[in-house]
Amino acid sequence: MADRARRPESILATDVGSTTTKAILIERQADGGYRLVARDEMQTTVEPPWENVMIGVRKAVRRVEEVIGRPLLEGNHLIRPKAGDRGVDLYVSTSSAGGGLQMMVAGLVTTISAASAHRAALGAGAVVLDVIAVDDGRSTSEQITRITELRPDIILMSGGVDGGSVAYLAAIAETIKQANPQPRFGSTFKLPVVYAGNKDAQDLVRGILEPDLAVHAVDNLRPRHDLENLGPARETIHDLFMNHVMAQAPGYSELMEWVDTTIMPTPGAVGSIIQVMSQNYKVNIIGVDIGGATTDVFSDFDGTFTRTVSANLGMSYSITNVYEEATFDNLVRWVPFPVDEEVFADWVSNKMVRPTTIPQTLRQLALEQALAREALRLSFLHHKSLARRVEKQEKKMGAMSAQQELFSSAGSEIIDMQRLDILMGSGGVLSHAPRREQAALMLMDSFEPTGFTELAVDSVFMTPHLGVLASLYPDIAAEVFDKDCLVRLGTCVAPFGKGGREGRPALKVSMNGQTFEVAYGTIHRVPLAAGDRTEVEVTPQGGLDVGAGPNRPVRKTVGGGLVGVVFDCRGRPLVVPAGSARIAKLLSWMRAMDAYDLDQLQVSDDSGAAAVAAAAEKEVKKGGLFARLRGR
Repeated sequence: MADRARRPESILATDVGSTTTKAILIERQADGGYRLVARDEMQTTVEPPWENVMIGVRKAVRRVEEVIGRPLLEGNHLIRPKAGDRGVDLYVSTSSAGGGLQMMVAGLVTTISAASAHRAALGAGAVVLDVIAVDDGRSTSEQITRITELRPDIILMSGGVDGGSVAYLAAIAETIKQANPQPRFGSTFKLPVVYAGNKDAQDLVRGILEPDLAVHAVDNLRPRHDLENLGPARETIHDLFMNHVMAQAPGYSELMEWVDTTIMPTPGAVGSIIQVMSQNYKVNIIGVDIGGATTDVFSDFDGTFTRTVSANLGMSYSITNVYEEATFDNLVRWVPFPVDEEVFADWVSNKMVRPTTIPQTLRQLALEQALAREALRLSFLHHKSLARRVEKQEKKMGAMSAQQELFSSAGSEIIDMQRLDILMGSGGVLSHAPRREQAALMLMDSFEPTGFTELAVDSVFMTPHLGVLASLYPDIAAEVFDKDCLVRLGTCVAPFGKGGREGRPALKVSMNGQTFEVAYGTIHRVPLAAGDRTEVEVTPQGGLDVGAGPNRPVRKTVGGGLVGVVFDCRGRPLVVPAGSARIAKLLSWMRAMDAYDLDQLQVSDDSGAAAVAAAAEKEVKKGGLFARLRGR
């Protein structure tokens, strides 16, 4: 923890991302509080021809200098501490350059030790490339080939309770040794293996893997059948990645000399600020960051933090994976106009080939946001499958079950949407949606919150910067997060349960001295400004529930925002009708939210679609990407 007696006046923070390096400047104001005063960005320079991340960092800082009109750098060096109108007092950074932290996980049983290791790696900010386990159905040679091809930064190995058998752990270690994985950075660098299994096998594992690999033994992830201990493995992974693995990347040694605390992986930093805000607000939070290649989901329920990465669900580089996994039928249900399947597929493929392009028409924006809904929905399903409590449950594993792993970690789900307090989104498609109502509708459609849920988005994607700052000054990070980062959209009130009938009353609402009803299958929005709070009494009808039981009223104080209070009576699970009824229903919901200019949305942009289709046809004749996606 930083010295509280010498609080910084000026804080510079950067996030060295895979494509852009973003810099922000936070400064203490006359009233003693802290606010964001400037932000800018520059292309990340980790790849040829630059191959030095510090080029991008310095250029991003120079742009901040231009915004504030005072120097932060002198030559190639940061001016510290702040003196008059020159320099800063504190510099922190996060990074996901070079693809971020990429790991493989090896365990004995897919649903037990390997699942615990998977959660530990995700919590450390990693993209998990693959999970190797004794029972994963692959031969040893297939596992060896997989490890060799993927070239992870770190391997996390786990398995067995303390005092159990070591034979299967030796077999896993032999598989890793035969694969002989090579690091992505540094020709003389030994790839780290974090061993977090049965403590009695530590010497055995070292004997097999060393000296070819660097073994770092930590406390067992599952010391007992019913206990999961992820902390030590997470901390070691984090330290190894930033101080050893990334130290081999071009320019990182200088970046580590600049910073005043350890560089954090970008996803880990986002998770950090989510945890800080959950503790500060004393609420249950779900946060999602939808990027070009991946979608990260974070949750903190009753002090239990979970992070997952859907590594193939993104809005540019992996947008074709969204199309294929979601399927056309699921995607088109969010599109409020007729769309041809081949034209849609061609447009998606074109977006992947040119990942930096943005929609040029309102219809293209609607297509992109339809894809975002499905990427968010699928990522949340993945998150819920991993966010589970460890519980005792017998699991037969043949010879292994007698001495090693008798219980499953499948357990019960942690996520309870009826107790969710805040749902926060970030990433370009949410943070930079032309209308905030569009972001609110995407979150509602994808996560289907129930009861009373506050909706928010990250204004300019500075959650990573605030996450690493929170490791030194959590109060400053929380203050800036609340004042400058979090854009409050409002509150979603959504009944759930069986019994709702289309067009019949779903809710009776008393609010601001007025009483009104909301019909089932509809959305009703009431303006309420950001910062304002008001008391509402909601009485569900027809057997529906808003948290107190069927037909039982709930009186609660709700917060406003740029969208206001939204009474979402479309039902849970949300069902979109097919055919022409789909278009009419979507348009009615969009009209209720004022999410689009509906007259403009109905203007066809077939000429643009035709141009895309023509380009696609050329690729088809070449047998390229478009042909593969369309199955020709």
